[in-house]
Amino acid sequence: MVGIIGKKLGMTEVFDDKGDCIPVTLFEAGPCFVTQKGSKNIQVGFQKKSKQNKAGTRKQFAYIGEVPLDSKKEWKKGDEIKVDTLAKVPRVDVVGISKGKGFTGVVKRYNFKGGPKSHGHRHVLRSPGSTGACAYPGRVFKGKKMAGRSGNKQVTVKGLKVIKIDSGKNILAVKGSVPGRNGSVVKIIASDSKKKVEGKEKN
Repeated sequence: MVGIIGKKLGMTEVFDDKGDCIPVTLFEAGPCFVTQKGSKNIQVGFQKKSKQNKAGTRKQFAYIGEVPLDSKKEWKKGDEIKVDTLAKVPRVDVVGISKGKGFTGVVKRYNFKGGPKSHGHRHVLRSPGSTGACAYPGRVFKGKKMAGRSGNKQVTVKGLKVIKIDSGKNILAVKGSVPGRNGSVVKIIASDSKKKVEGKEKN
């Protein structure tokens, strides 16, 4: 298995054998259950909502996602996937949703410099400046960097080193930071996997 769904718990720091301090992000990785199998990917469920539904069905889980299929093992509907599947994986890619920052201006959104702060200028300090294109073509080009919604997008951080795995508590620690707030659901995929899937989650 080369992937799993988990929940971001937060960041802390650990010390290695040399005494160096390493910033790590902790995840509650699994357990997940196979709900559907395809030719290249398998669909897994994370966080059970109730015990009444039959095991391995979509309605039983709060989150549904797809991870690459490991051809070396036969997966069946209802099989349990634990964090141990990443025990021999040196690095992982983490797919998550970044923090939403609402409607922001160009200075915060794109690090614009802003207007001059002297010589009588009052209302241009955080202004984007001119956005037009003269008389021809007389319109603002599509994709222009302007004010708008910031954050709340899918972000993938690649090549994060696996520091520690706690099988008893389903805890995974990786080096560095990952997108999303604490408590958000992320997808963790082995970096050496050649098969990639879109990080679409269902709430």
